[in-house]
Amino acid sequence: MAVTEASLLRQCPLLLPQNRSKTVYEGFISAQGRDFHLRIVLPEDLQLKNARLLCSWQLRTILSGYHRIVQQEVALKNRQELYALPPPPQFYSSLIEEIGTLGWDKLVYADTCFSTIKLKAEDASGREHLITLKLKAKYPAESPDYFVDFPVPFCASWTPQVTDQAKMDVKIAVLPSSLISIYSQFLAAIESLKAFWDVMDEIDEKTWVLEPEKPPRSATARRIALGNNVSINIEVDPRHPTMLPECFFLGADHVVKPLGIKLSRNIHLWDPENSVLQNLKDVLEIDFPARAILEKSDFTMDCGICYAYQLDGTIPDQVCDNSQCGQPFHQICLYEWLRGLLTSRQSFNIIFGECPYCSKPITLKMSGRKH
Repeated sequence: MAVTEASLLRQCPLLLPQNRSKTVYEGFISAQGRDFHLRIVLPEDLQLKNARLLCSWQLRTILSGYHRIVQQEVALKNRQELYALPPPPQFYSSLIEEIGTLGWDKLVYADTCFSTIKLKAEDASGREHLITLKLKAKYPAESPDYFVDFPVPFCASWTPQVTDQAKMDVKIAVLPSSLISIYSQFLAAIESLKAFWDVMDEIDEKTWVLEPEKPPRSATARRIALGNNVSINIEVDPRHPTMLPECFFLGADHVVKPLGIKLSRNIHLWDPENSVLQNLKDVLEIDFPARAILEKSDFTMDCGICYAYQLDGTIPDQVCDNSQCGQPFHQICLYEWLRGLLTSRQSFNIIFGECPYCSKPITLKMSGRKH
């Protein structure tokens, strides 16, 4: 069963999408009277049965009681798919002919019944891209489903193959679509995104990207280390990759406020003819520390509550504003800590309390957004 954003938000309103392709959701769910942090990672085809759930061991224990029920539902669906009628011989003959015309070197994967195939392509910068096609039994009369790792929607036009009688009835020349036509549109889309991927590759190669650790080609955001427990999160527009991206800083107020002032003061220096990285250096008046030069400990510290760096795929993004402290925390760890204090108070999604380390006031704004 494919997941839709509307159905997921209707059932879990505190789970929010974290990327444009709606394959990652994060937030909180209620179970047995408690709120739990949850991160859902969906595959490209949005099939819920292949989703990964990242959560605490307490929530995992609760969900394990429903494991057998989920297994039975998946087994029933698989049994229904097993007894589906196979496609006619023409399906295979036309498909083999199309792949031969396209070039067998473009074929990366095909399952035993050729219902799912993967084709590869290389852009002008030497990056390899894949398109996954799921062919239906009525192909080529019916358009296949396709999945790509793009930061923008990919919609290929498709003209179904019709019978000779139908062509005579409409009295027009009909040129049916094929794998070749989809592949050509795939190549055109790749070239249109080349500038975007050039920008992101330069950032990945010349800065210390904290998140995501292994960014897919669809990822438009980067969290870049600027120094000890301070970073900048940028969101690049794939259609206009050299324009000023959305920016926000993460760290203690006494560190990030001067950076925000520089950004506002120097924003007129932004030149779309230069790369995003060079513009950020000019506007912020900084040099980005490179991962190859400095050790990880120079940039980050473990969470002051769970003593781990990564927790369910996230890294510490909350920092004590006290300049003498500056201890980082995971959002969920600080949330659980402050909820357990009698002196803490909450106003809507903001919690006010004391830092676990220095006991100075600390504020936590709860958000489904992944920093």
